[in-house]
This record gives sequence, C-alpha cells and structure tokens, in this order.
Amino acid sequence: MNIGSIITTLRDKNGFSQSDLADKSEVSRVMIGKYERGEAIPSVDAAKKIADALGVSLDYLVGETNQVSFDKRTVERIKDLEQLEESKKQTLYDLIDTYIRDCKTRKTFANL
Repeated sequence: MNIGSIITTLRDKNGFSQSDLADKSEVSRVMIGKYERGEAIPSVDAAKKIADALGVSLDYLVGETNQVSFDKRTVERIKDLEQLEESKKQTLYDLIDTYIRDCKTRKTFANL
C-alpha cells in the first residue's frame, strides 16, 4: 500500500474528514487530498505531523511496517521501558515473555 492509501485508510478508520486531519496535523487540506490521490508525497515533517495526528508511527505511515499495533502509545512505552534499571527491565521482559509463550501455546493447542 502506498502512503496515500494508508493516510486515507487511517483517516477513515479514525472518522476524520480531510479537513479534520488537516486541522489536527497542521497540514493543509489541499495537501492531504494530494497525498491521498498520489499527486504529491509528503515531506518528512508533514508525514510526521500526519502520523502523530493519526496516532501511528512514521514507519507505519510510510509503509515500512505492517504492525499498526506499534501505535504511538506502544512506542512510548518501549522508550520508557528502556529507561528502567536493568533488574526491573528484566522482570518486565520475563513477564512479557510468559504472556507471549502462553498465547502461543493456547493457539497451538486450539489448532490440534
């Protein structure tokens, strides 16, 4: 998917009109329309503003990842996690690993 399609999809998912997105991102409505139609490609600055307004990472907006779950809240949590002391960080990693392992195990047994 190209950036214009991604912007359109996310804008619709959020229930924003082009004008709403323009107001939230401080990028003109005319330019939002051009990006969505593939007539222009946003600058890094404009793309960052649009990504912030849509609550996704810049990587997701430009199609570098398909992990929409890495929304801004998740990315901020990961950044905060990196600031913790090692023992607390390891405790959280162990907890996360346990939940992931349990989820994978449930999926495996559900498919048998």
